[in-house]
Amino acid sequence: MGDEMKKTKLLLLGIGNILWADEGFGVRCVEAINGAYQFGEDVTVLDGGTQGLYLLHFLEDAQYLIVFDAVDYGKLPGEMVIAKDDEVPRFMGAKKMSLHQTGFQEVIACASLAERLPESMLLIGVQPEQLEDFGGSLRDVVKAQIPKAIDVALEQIRQWGIPYAPRNSRVSEERQSVLQMAHYEAGRPSAEQACRIGDERFLSGQF
Repeated sequence: MGDEMKKTKLLLLGIGNILWADEGFGVRCVEAINGAYQFGEDVTVLDGGTQGLYLLHFLEDAQYLIVFDAVDYGKLPGEMVIAKDDEVPRFMGAKKMSLHQTGFQEVIACASLAERLPESMLLIGVQPEQLEDFGGSLRDVVKAQIPKAIDVALEQIRQWGIPYAPRNSRVSEERQSVLQMAHYEAGRPSAEQACRIGDERFLSGQF
């Protein structure tokens, strides 16, 4: 189907689960770019979480797609991988990291079967360091890649001729701020309080 039927010029999509440490990279990227820049009404900035096929209609409605994600490429922690167009499905089909990972390769496949893929796609991915940390935030080596990921995205957006500007308005209501990275990290209990690796008394049979 032609681009004239597309409702969205650009979809900026972050996928992953912020509750599982580095798996939240994609979501934190769209949070950061949305907090720093504002776009026109024909640009959608979306926290896709782990919604899987529920994201299909967003993909089908977009002329261009930029997706941020953490995927296990077998590289060094924090190493970034950039994939474009036909390369994107192959990289999205890399090793599944956990039961919480979005099956975005299937979303792309369904859009392709319906001949509704975006005209051009860009994947900005990062190799995670830690996933098995429920309630954990991004590790430093992964968090440090967020500014670079945003720079890569903005360069592509400029090449597509899509305007944007520094943000001068409030992003979210106060009640939503608890999930933003700074608040999320500040409110996290210590490892000892949270027993994130299990209670040794239970594991040793002392109960």
